[in-house]
Amino acid sequence: MTPRARARRGRPLPAGRVARILVVRLSARGDLVFASPLAGALRHRYPEAHIAWVAEERTADVILHNPHLNEVIVWERSAWKRLLRRGRWGTLAREVAEFFGALRERRFDVAIDAQGLLRSGLVAFLSGAPVRIGLGSREGSQLLMTRVVERGGDEREIASEYRHLAEVLGLRTDRFAMEIPRGPQETARVAAMLEGAGLWGDFVALCPFTTRHHKHWFEDRWSALIDIVRTRLGVGAALLGGPADRAAADRIVGGVADLGPGAPPLLDLVGKTTLGEAATVVSRCSALVGVDTGLGHMAHAFGRPATLLFGSNTPYLAPPGPRATILHSGRPCSPCRGKLVCDGRIDCMRDISVEQVFAALATAGASA
Repeated sequence: MTPRARARRGRPLPAGRVARILVVRLSARGDLVFASPLAGALRHRYPEAHIAWVAEERTADVILHNPHLNEVIVWERSAWKRLLRRGRWGTLAREVAEFFGALRERRFDVAIDAQGLLRSGLVAFLSGAPVRIGLGSREGSQLLMTRVVERGGDEREIASEYRHLAEVLGLRTDRFAMEIPRGPQETARVAAMLEGAGLWGDFVALCPFTTRHHKHWFEDRWSALIDIVRTRLGVGAALLGGPADRAAADRIVGGVADLGPGAPPLLDLVGKTTLGEAATVVSRCSALVGVDTGLGHMAHAFGRPATLLFGSNTPYLAPPGPRATILHSGRPCSPCRGKLVCDGRIDCMRDISVEQVFAALATAGASA
């Protein structure tokens, strides 16, 4: 029997007492949001267990305050990469040994690799857990698992592959809700920022940025949308993104009309918040517009009305609730997942007009 066949036939979650469980989902932000219901499902099955989650430092804020976790273990992967580039082999070796030594000292009974890549599989394997379950494990990580659960679910539905994993493992899925609550310090800092900008009540959160250019809408359309949100809806807007998005944010803001004194404010927070603070802004908004990016998906977890613009990537097409709208052109070439056949024009995103987005936003109840 091949190693992969043995992995498929390996043990599921143990039937008896499980004292310590490790979940490995390192990145990306949106996927941590989608995978967050696993924590609650595991807690329901094993109420007395110590449940830990490993995430990379740039995404750990998403899961940090999940009420079902005993701890979030942060892998400083970016710092390791910097040490590698600088040739600081000794320091890197010490940090690697300390990190995995600390994992092994926790004596996990089960490790669940919910990412299925080689790096996540290695974390699960080097944790020392005797039972290691991988979701769709590939890149050789299947050889490190005692069982591989093939990916499944309905790709039109949000978080469906994680629900499928939970079902295969015998976990409860009737309350499979995304949970990314925020901490008191983040809440206080964000309240001060919003109130300082005059955003005391309703406002629209705008999430235009993601790491893949083919998932972007167009900057001039974001500027036009901000104008009509402030004039037609009469509410303010908050622009969210990371430090790498600063130049694009400047262009978007530069294209916004000067409405004069007394106009609803535009708060530019791009590159000025932590991930946790940006998530807290989303939790406070009255509605959100975004592309396929982690902050946009967070609106569902907070129950905020969301209008999401999908083109070359379609992580789901069935709105997860009555307050969510998915705008998608329906072109036969979509989703191409970045393998563009339109000479870089991103026609599927160009099909989505400003008026179409505004109509969806207004219907969702931006001032609700």
